[in-house]
Amino acid sequence: MKKSILISCLIIIFLLFVNCKSDQKQIDFKKLTENYFDDKNALSPLDATVNGQNQFNGQLVFEMTDSYRKKQASFFDKYESELSKIDKENLSPEELNSYEIIKWEIEVGKEILKQPTNLIPIHQFWGTHLTMSQFASGSAAQPFKTEKDYKNFLKRINLYSDWIDSAMVYMKKGIDKGMVLPKALTLKVIPQFEEIITPKVEDNLFYSSIKTFPADFTESQKSNLTKEYSAAINEKLMPQYQKMIAFLRTEYLPASRTTSGIGSIPTGKETYAAYVKQWTTTNKTPEEIHEIGLKEVARLNSEMEKVKVQVGFKGTLKEFLNDVRNKKELKPFTKPEEVLAHFQKIYETIKPNVDKLFSLQPKTKFEIRRTEAFREKTASAEYIQGAVDGSRPGIFYVPIPDAKEYNVLEDEDLFLHEAIPGHHFQMSLQQENTSLPDFRRYNWFGAYGEGWALYTESLGKELGLYKDPYQYLGMLNDEIHRAIRLVVDTGIHSKGWTREQAIQYSLDNEAESEASITSEVERYMAIPGQALSYKIGQLKIIELRHKAEKELGSKFDIKKFHAMVLESGVMPLALLEKKIDDWIKLEK
Repeated sequence: MKKSILISCLIIIFLLFVNCKSDQKQIDFKKLTENYFDDKNALSPLDATVNGQNQFNGQLVFEMTDSYRKKQASFFDKYESELSKIDKENLSPEELNSYEIIKWEIEVGKEILKQPTNLIPIHQFWGTHLTMSQFASGSAAQPFKTEKDYKNFLKRINLYSDWIDSAMVYMKKGIDKGMVLPKALTLKVIPQFEEIITPKVEDNLFYSSIKTFPADFTESQKSNLTKEYSAAINEKLMPQYQKMIAFLRTEYLPASRTTSGIGSIPTGKETYAAYVKQWTTTNKTPEEIHEIGLKEVARLNSEMEKVKVQVGFKGTLKEFLNDVRNKKELKPFTKPEEVLAHFQKIYETIKPNVDKLFSLQPKTKFEIRRTEAFREKTASAEYIQGAVDGSRPGIFYVPIPDAKEYNVLEDEDLFLHEAIPGHHFQMSLQQENTSLPDFRRYNWFGAYGEGWALYTESLGKELGLYKDPYQYLGMLNDEIHRAIRLVVDTGIHSKGWTREQAIQYSLDNEAESEASITSEVERYMAIPGQALSYKIGQLKIIELRHKAEKELGSKFDIKKFHAMVLESGVMPLALLEKKIDDWIKLEK
């Protein structure tokens, strides 16, 4: 009897020990994800501010420097080692997703770090100089509610002044090694710096927050901050802007390359392959993606032919697209306010139908705004996510440089993509899901995020839109635009296409203006591979929906499918496919 009691006690002790070890593994992994998020934010403090991680609001990194890249390498090595200590068998399905996401980010991050991309630290589409300008406006992610907030941005202004010096140092190294921007892009960057220079400090963009002090600030606080900001702008930042403009004009522009694609620079092939993997989250080659693009362009051209017949246009598809570009009836506005009201009307139209497709909807508020003047000329319509604490809504920004030339052709599908149920639903639900570790709540994968937004454009008819054949044509035109990106991005960076070839191919296949197409092509030149993410992601989500519909038959529920795609936030496409496959098995 005593022997059996002793054995039972030993078994209990052993089981307690095993459970304790298992719990320790779980605790370790939770702690790992928390540390990973903190370290990622420290490496990208501007992104941290966008994500509401306000402890980083006074920081700025010099991301092009060798010392910064060493920190990145140490970060990847550290978490590769930490992951190797985790027992995957003890992780829940969602924890396993977190594990695989970190593993994937490390792998791709290491591949990109091998490339000398730091020698091109500035381009016209995004980056530190544009983010700092956005933050300076006072209406973006950088908060200006307390004296500490103002001091934080002052620290950033001072750091940013030094950042400009570092950028020039590494751009000079780039000149020596042939790692430079194409001339066309350098010509776009110069005005971005020139437009910030003002004769009076009061008119300067970086002075904006001084004009909107919180009501509870004392006169002493206002006076001190005004002096400090004025000095930082006049004595540090604007002289640096003048230096950068002179450098760009006299040294960098003459050295800028005449080729368009990254494939023409040293290590270009390897660099593009790394970017393709990063942006598509697949192992597809540029050649495979180019072929997918050509097939999709052909398919969508045939759909556009049907609309041409429906509206009674006599002539070729190319003539039809040219007609649509300049059609007076599609340019009905005279004031920017009318464009914004038009989008508000689209919003009101879909509201009653959203519940039919989505059981999972965000709490974050939503607004439609005009893009700020300082970046309106070169900006595309875009969505900027809201703050989780409700202090800032999700914002759909619409550039309206000339209301009289504003064409409404693609506005319905544009709203679905950038706003609801596209980016606003996906990003807000991800941020609001507190069961996810923070590094996933504030994460981004272009193939999933942009793929989802493009997929939602196909829901227009179910949401009460596309009743006008021209708006349906607009949806097809936007989809072919993303298919063209597969052809053009790989064409420029992998096949040696020129900027002009890419522009002409786009003009031949979509109803965008030449000015708009030119900006788009220059965007692909600036950020290789990013344009591939939309269509590759959309095709995967459509494929998964068709698979679920076929295998589940009458059991298929569109609300459940959308909830399954959205609930866990962004992830590489292979992980999304596994998640949906597991759900299909469960539903069966």
